[in-house]
Amino acid sequence: MTAEPPGRAEDPRRRIPRTDTLFALPEVVDARSRLSEAVLRSLITQAQSRARSGEITPEDVPPAVRAAVASRTATTLRPVLNATGVVVHTNLGRAPLSRAAVEALVASSGYVDVELDLASGQRSKRGTGTREALLAALPAAVHEAVPENLDALVVNNGAAALVLATTALAGTGELIVSRGELVEIGAGFRLPDLIASTGALLREVGTTNRTHRADYADAIGPRTTGLLKVHPSNFRVDGFTSSVAVEDLRTLADEAAIDRDDGLPVPLIVDVGSGLLTPDPLLPDEPDLAGALTAGADVVIASGDKLLGGPQAGILLGRSRTIQRLATHPLARALRADKLTLAALEATLTAGPSPVDRSLHADPARLRERADHLAAAVSASVVRHEGRVGGGGAPGVPLPGWAVRLPEDLAPLLRTGEPAVLPRVHDGACLVDLRCIPEPDDGRLADAVRAAQARLASTSDPTGTGSTASAGSTSDRPDRHDGPGH
Repeated sequence: MTAEPPGRAEDPRRRIPRTDTLFALPEVVDARSRLSEAVLRSLITQAQSRARSGEITPEDVPPAVRAAVASRTATTLRPVLNATGVVVHTNLGRAPLSRAAVEALVASSGYVDVELDLASGQRSKRGTGTREALLAALPAAVHEAVPENLDALVVNNGAAALVLATTALAGTGELIVSRGELVEIGAGFRLPDLIASTGALLREVGTTNRTHRADYADAIGPRTTGLLKVHPSNFRVDGFTSSVAVEDLRTLADEAAIDRDDGLPVPLIVDVGSGLLTPDPLLPDEPDLAGALTAGADVVIASGDKLLGGPQAGILLGRSRTIQRLATHPLARALRADKLTLAALEATLTAGPSPVDRSLHADPARLRERADHLAAAVSASVVRHEGRVGGGGAPGVPLPGWAVRLPEDLAPLLRTGEPAVLPRVHDGACLVDLRCIPEPDDGRLADAVRAAQARLASTSDPTGTGSTASAGSTSDRPDRHDGPGH
């Protein structure tokens, strides 16, 4: 071994453990069953790089690798405790699934009879159980009110359902829609652009705030291939307003078919958006699928991961002939739902109340008890707080409740803690609303708040002035949800 030249200290980087040595650590060997070699190599390289930069010593590399391997999961998505009071929070994945839906996901993760009749060994229709569950969830009165049998189809999301219905039913003809219903549905996606991409021509009628029956009647002509009604969902226009009911549009569509030279029916497409299956007294102005079908829609469109409380899915319910027309269109294959979605949706429909339903109808008195208990545990106060439906559902409808009021500086520490907690930041305070927190997680939430308080105290100004280190801007974040779109 060559001795170091006089006056020259040994480079500590030479003591950094080799990659093969770190791969041989028992914790790394055990992790091969859940993490790929590429991921493990990346974790090892990161620890070595930290040592080369002087952030940690060479002797700290093995412990750093062990810690990194222990905390790394196969997905980078982190579970979050939703303390915002927004039930259907888009940034948090919208509806949390019920236990039954999660069990169905696990059960269907392997080989399942998604398109197979086990009795005959022959290929069968896809998602038959989910289709039957959707139809069974509709009240008997709906089946009696529709002049022909009902059918259902599931695709991968609500926008896909609208694209399929527009493409298959309206084609390249004119689709008549009220100007007040040409909405932006989130993340910059605008309804007119979405429909225009299918090749259909939008024929706008009425004005932003008022559209009348005569507006539709005057617009119907030889090129009309459909009437479209869209629930605005994520905004509300009050005051001098008017719109045309589904019943009136049904009458217009029937009259148009009689007057047409070809006698072809004019389909009525209704997008209710938020996925409310049947009326809910808590949300009196929110349209529901059952009501739209009873009123005469040929096909009703909704999302599965909002008020229905299921997985992301586009639900199409309607008259059998219309649904079959959609199901046999070539685009249906590209937009079809996978086995996991079908399983979770069926379980959502056949099981008991979903987490969304329980959060919406949470008992305010019980919410107050839980908030008081948390406030006592973390030395804070309780204030009145109105939750929201979120996800574009029932905009402006308050959900009376309570929140624990904490210093605003705790918000970033809660978001980055373990477990991650997303509170609401409002009026200079960090508000923790327990509406969407499963009650068994109350203890974990209290621990998370106490841990955040300890972290905040550790960053206090040593001069004792009470100032703390900056944790970053709190503007334009998902925890600032004064708007209804979450």
